Amino acid sequence: MTLSVSDVKRIADLAYIEIDENEAKETLTHLSGIFNLIESMQAVDTSAVEPMSHAQSVLQRLREDEVTETDQRELYQSIAPQVEDGLYLVPQVIE
Repeated sequence: MTLSVSDVKRIADLAYIEIDENEAKETLTHLSGIFNLIESMQAVDTSAVEPMSHAQSVLQRLREDEVTETDQRELYQSIAPQVEDGLYLVPQVIE
């Protein structure tokens, strides 16, 4: 894909960016470099490469799903101001 200085100025105008002639030429050089890099990357044959979900081979370590803590609800509710049937009672907020 090739761009011209007028294309760069048009893009800058659409983006409400003020750009002078020198900046447009410099931006055109940068954009052309990016497009050339993209073209060279697209030229690489990747048909034999399997898609990856992650850039590195990362495995998530899983632990056994087992209870490691004891039930301490009664201990926590023993210091609550009001408890009824195992539930914390709080003042009404919305009338």
